[in-house]
Amino acid sequence: MIDLAYRVAKPLLFRADPERVHDRVISALSLISRSPGALRVLDRFGDGDDPRLMVEIAGMRLPGPVGIAAGLDKKGVAFPALHALGWDFVEVGTITPEPQPGNPKPRVFRLPEDRALINRMGFPGTGADAIAMNIVQRRYRQVPIGCNVGPNKASVEGGLDAVIADCRLLVSRFASLATYLVVNISSPNTARLRELQGKGALRELLTEVRAAIPSDRLKPLLVKIAPDLSDAEISDVVAVVLEVGLSGVVATNTTIARAETLRSPRRSEIGGLSGAPLRARSLEVINRIAAESAGNLPIMAAGGIASGADAVAALRAGASAVQVYTGMIYEGPGLALRIKREIVAEMERVGAQSLADLRNCAT
Repeated sequence: MIDLAYRVAKPLLFRADPERVHDRVISALSLISRSPGALRVLDRFGDGDDPRLMVEIAGMRLPGPVGIAAGLDKKGVAFPALHALGWDFVEVGTITPEPQPGNPKPRVFRLPEDRALINRMGFPGTGADAIAMNIVQRRYRQVPIGCNVGPNKASVEGGLDAVIADCRLLVSRFASLATYLVVNISSPNTARLRELQGKGALRELLTEVRAAIPSDRLKPLLVKIAPDLSDAEISDVVAVVLEVGLSGVVATNTTIARAETLRSPRRSEIGGLSGAPLRARSLEVINRIAAESAGNLPIMAAGGIASGADAVAALRAGASAVQVYTGMIYEGPGLALRIKREIVAEMERVGAQSLADLRNCAT
């Protein structure tokens, strides 16, 4: 029913401004998230958790491998409703210490011919205090959530020490609220932010941030990286992450690359490209991380996941879980359940009893 409703509404939604549609949808999901009765109604559309899909990654257990990537529930208001729709975990944010408006509008563009989006949001948000309160008010629903954190624009402009101060503050603040934490230094939409992925700066940043997590509230800490890194730069990231003792990597953020095969008139917009055109590069990065770490570094896959086949490909490349954003825009909120059914069908086809078995099975 949810899929049918979305197919009917999609042509209308796609005529409106993407960011305005996003805000209205999140407002609706926020209302549902504050109503236990409405959440129970949504629960009826789910399949229930399949124990074969349970994930152990970076020292935590997730009910399944299919989550929502950061950027959808920026303010931490919609995660209970998203979980009721079948998403196994939700990554909130990116959260910055202070409120900031982000980049000027318009800043989100659909590329329907390419099943993609371009955004140049620039970490708009209400700041850490408001988001922490939102999460606390909705914690009656037990939902695994990641808190994706990043520095304010002014801190990036202020240099590495200011960025470290922001990120230390955030992981300390959200360690008690999150299932896991992610440091986001790979968005292309804040000038100079990606420079922090260099080996020296990354080592200093991640060492300081990891040390800021209170010992009585230890949570897995991951770093989100860009798909535009070279093989040598990916090797450096893996080396630093293993040296510092981080829990894993989210691969990948959006890309500044523009393939010649893009067909949409919006393809030249400035910003990060997500969706189907990112799928192949994301898989390459996952493969590279898995190889460089000898399979010892947990990976959350993001980029171009829009079907069970996409998820299975990411899992076989070395990921332990997948995150979706743009795929849901094109496929609808029922996508999580479809992906999980398709993963289970593939497991049954190859005789896998768990996701670990599936990862090791031949195609």
